[in-house]
Amino acid sequence: MHDTPAPLWVFGYGSLIWNPGFPVAERVVARVAGWQRSFCMWSIHHRGTQENPGLVLALDAHPDGWCDGVAFRAAPGTEAATLAMLRERELISSAYLETTVTATARDGRTIQAVVFVIDTAHVQYCGGLTPADQAQIIAGATGGRGHNRDYLWSTVTHLHDLGIADADLDWLADRVRTLSGDTDAQG
Repeated sequence: MHDTPAPLWVFGYGSLIWNPGFPVAERVVARVAGWQRSFCMWSIHHRGTQENPGLVLALDAHPDGWCDGVAFRAAPGTEAATLAMLRERELISSAYLETTVTATARDGRTIQAVVFVIDTAHVQYCGGLTPADQAQIIAGATGGRGHNRDYLWSTVTHLHDLGIADADLDWLADRVRTLSGDTDAQG
């Protein structure tokens, strides 16, 4: 994308849900079709390292899939700065591709939103890991923004707060709690 849309809507499905990092004028729970939220990207910066990579969420194309998340409308006048900040944050290793999706808000509105999806040709793509393998990796990885498990638990907690069900992430959070011995952790 080269032009900055106004209004600028951004679709969040992972850490953007609980840490958008830009001034938000409006947020609404929304669904995108044709994509699934998945721990399909190696994290070598934020939640892991080159030596001990973690996993982070990405949208992975799935023709029959869908993902519930949050559509954020950037505050008027901040569109260009918001897009620049998101590109710096999300495109750190070029494993994500910036695209636009059609999101359907819970209130019925149709929203065109910028989103960052996994580049399946990128070396950091790791689609197809079993849930048990994902749990093992997440339980043991730490990167520049902290423990990989905290990223998972924050995402799950905020999805619950928004009334968004994700049984796969719930199972994963429970398994990581068991593996890490942190049975009191939220999420």
